[in-house]
Amino acid sequence: MSTRWYPIYQKGNPQLRIFLPNFWLKLVKPEVNQPGCVVQFHCSMEMTKHDITNYLTKIYNLPVVHVRTRIAMGEFKKEPFKGYIHKDDDFKIAYVTLPKDHKFVFPTLFTNDMEDDPLKDGEKSLRELKSSFKSYLDRNKERPGVPNWFTI
Repeated sequence: MSTRWYPIYQKGNPQLRIFLPNFWLKLVKPEVNQPGCVVQFHCSMEMTKHDITNYLTKIYNLPVVHVRTRIAMGEFKKEPFKGYIHKDDDFKIAYVTLPKDHKFVFPTLFTNDMEDDPLKDGEKSLRELKSSFKSYLDRNKERPGVPNWFTI
C-alpha cells in the first residue's frame, strides 16, 4: 500500500515521484449464491461507489451497471490466556452488477483430483516407507557381532 505522504523536498534530491492511489480491491467468493452478473469485492474503506466504478472501468475495462456497498464489522476475539478482547478491523464489501450479457463465474483453482492426491500420495509414501524399513531390518537381522535388537 502506498501513502499520500511524500518526503519533503531537499535541495539536490530528484523530483521523481510516483503518485499511487491508496485504493485496492480483492475479489471474494460469495458465501451465498448470487446471480452470474453480480461480483463481490472487499475494498478499501475510503473507496466510494464512484471510486469503485472508475477503478473497474479505467483499469480493467469492465462495464459496471451498479455498485452497492456495505461495511462489515470485524470479529471480536478474546485472547485465551491474557483475557483481553481484540477486535479485527472493519472492512467494506462491494457488490458490483455487470450488464446482463456479461456473466462472471468464480474460477475453480483446485479440482477434485488435486484435492484427493495428497492423501493418496501420503498413504503410498507411508507404505513405501514401511516396506523399506522392513527390508532394512531383514538385512541387518543376522549380522555377526551385533545384538539382536531389531526384532519385530
